[in-house]
Amino acid sequence: MQEDIDEYFSLAKESMDHSIEHLEKELSRISTGKANPKLVGGLLVDYYGSQTPMSQVANIAVADARTITIQPWEKTMIPPIERSIFEANLGVTPQNDGELVRISIPPLTEDRRRQLVKTAKEKGEEAKVSIRSVRKELMDGIKQAVKDGYPEDAGKRAEDEAQKLVKSYETKVDTHIEHKEGDILTI
Repeated sequence: MQEDIDEYFSLAKESMDHSIEHLEKELSRISTGKANPKLVGGLLVDYYGSQTPMSQVANIAVADARTITIQPWEKTMIPPIERSIFEANLGVTPQNDGELVRISIPPLTEDRRRQLVKTAKEKGEEAKVSIRSVRKELMDGIKQAVKDGYPEDAGKRAEDEAQKLVKSYETKVDTHIEHKEGDILTI
């Protein structure tokens, strides 16, 4: 029985870690007004019929604080790269000179900053919802184990432990959101 409970916790931690990783990935795509290769590195580009991350078809670099340069390995990839950037709706316009694609990151207005903070908080709330659904599955597993003969007092301790685990992950989410909010609001 204890092995089952340990397995439930192991799976729950793994799922919650995935939620945090997903949140980090989503937050990295939110522009802070500074050039960051992560803004476009994960975008998918049509590479000879298959969707491939941009970082695998081009060299992505930061030219200065507000400019990202994308140099494709093959010049024929410039139009698909531009299309991918347009379709991602990042609020930037790619410019190409036949050799590479430049993206100028516009300075953020106060309204745009507030909108980006709101978006970041929405992503954080999505992560918390995901963590809470994992908690529900974990609690259901513990309750089922109690029904199957696991001691009730041990089941209660396991539920308390599950709640502490969820709180720790929600705190991680809040920390990520606060950090991102600071990045967005810093001029």
